[in-house]
Amino acid sequence: AERRSRENPESTFDLVLQVACPASENEGTAAVVCSKPTACRPFRAGRIVSPNQVGQNFTFVLTDIESKQRFGFCRLTSGCKVCICLLSYLPWFEIFYKLLNTLADYLAKHQENDLNDVLKSLHSHPVPKPNAPVSLSVHSYFIAPDINGLPTIPESRNLTEYFVAVDVNNMLHLYASMLHERRIIITSSKLSTLTACVHGSAAMLFPMYWQHIYIPVLPPHLLDYCCAPMPYLIGVHLSLMERVKSRFLEDVVILNVDTNTLESPSDDLQNLPSDVVSSLKSKLKKQSTATGSGVARAFLRAQAALFGSYRDALRYRPVRAHLPGAGPSPLPISECVYSK
Repeated sequence: AERRSRENPESTFDLVLQVACPASENEGTAAVVCSKPTACRPFRAGRIVSPNQVGQNFTFVLTDIESKQRFGFCRLTSGCKVCICLLSYLPWFEIFYKLLNTLADYLAKHQENDLNDVLKSLHSHPVPKPNAPVSLSVHSYFIAPDINGLPTIPESRNLTEYFVAVDVNNMLHLYASMLHERRIIITSSKLSTLTACVHGSAAMLFPMYWQHIYIPVLPPHLLDYCCAPMPYLIGVHLSLMERVKSRFLEDVVILNVDTNTLESPSDDLQNLPSDVVSSLKSKLKKQSTATGSGVARAFLRAQAALFGSYRDALRYRPVRAHLPGAGPSPLPISECVYSK
């Protein structure tokens, strides 16, 4: 399956937004501007966080005309009054989340000059190669991540949160549902956990990629997407699930991360080879997979076992075809025939 991220973006990020609630709004929520003129509110009013809760990081995804994903990395400040959003084609979750925390700290201290200096330095910096050091200021330094490498625990926030929140059995059932290209909803009351689990579960398909509708956090005005007749992987804030279920969804897999429960109309795991499932389950339950690339590597080996021998099902035979303008002699080509 084709990779969904852009390979050679022109810059590390496109823009940074600071969005605040209008003074007249009494909903107690923050609006994130996704694209003109759409505003994204990925939760129900008053049901997101308490006023005293610390800020949350989450991610939305925009898909451009070439089917490439651009990420909106967001940070809700305490009380959800302000949201800082950074748009980038680079899936640098940990790097941009840390940067957003730094920007929020600058804003809280009214250090706008320092904030602008860091952003200007990063935006003008050529997109670094994997594992290259980048120094933006005395207090801002990072190593460019290798997005082609396997995610590791605890370095990958997405994989770490997913592995901690969801047990092995539900991870396997969700994995099987993705392989069967089901309509899948993941829900949680915490935005950071919600989007992390969506990204984390999709990453387990490597070296394949989810090719269908992919929305890590769904805004309320787009809830009808859950009625789409095609496969999807969508994150829905828990405060919106009552409205989603009122749409009489059919054949939808729902994973509630908060309660670690999975509802599915079919047992897709039963349709996978039992030896592959047993081996994968055994590897995931070993203590050694709790850190490092053990989890990602276990799923990668399962992928190899499931699809690594697909060439054995292909049979090539020569056929002859005549193309217009190719002359009187037929042109030999190859025909690929799939056999089970």
